[in-house]
Amino acid sequence: MATTIKYADVEVGTELPAQTFPVTRATLVQYAGASGDFNPIHWNEKFAVEVGLPDVIAHGMFTMAEAIRVVTDWVGDPAAVVEYGVRFTKPVVVPNDDKGAEIEVSAKVAAKLDDSRVRVDLVATSAGQKVLGMSRAVVQLV
Repeated sequence: MATTIKYADVEVGTELPAQTFPVTRATLVQYAGASGDFNPIHWNEKFAVEVGLPDVIAHGMFTMAEAIRVVTDWVGDPAAVVEYGVRFTKPVVVPNDDKGAEIEVSAKVAAKLDDSRVRVDLVATSAGQKVLGMSRAVVQLV
């Protein structure tokens, strides 16, 4: 798999297609099994509330992984992401109902770099609050 996005065709300010990702308690249990992170704040409401959280929260790394999907879907090749970092600013609270939560992600090209690379800045929110700060990826284009 290789990217087909050409560096020459991308400008600073180019917006990537925004996406919304649903998160349910079942999603969190599946992620816990895959990641080995069975911290009860991610599946046990009673425990989460006892430690001061409003409810069960999504894993930070899960939130981070969902957000970068906007970039990997745009570029067409996950290996084209050569750097990625975020700051966790707010948790994604996942209620125990039929809806769960949503993570809304938008992104745009913030800078053109050397060697056909671009920096993409992402904005990830849930319930109207920014959940990732300084979310940036460097992407290798052709």
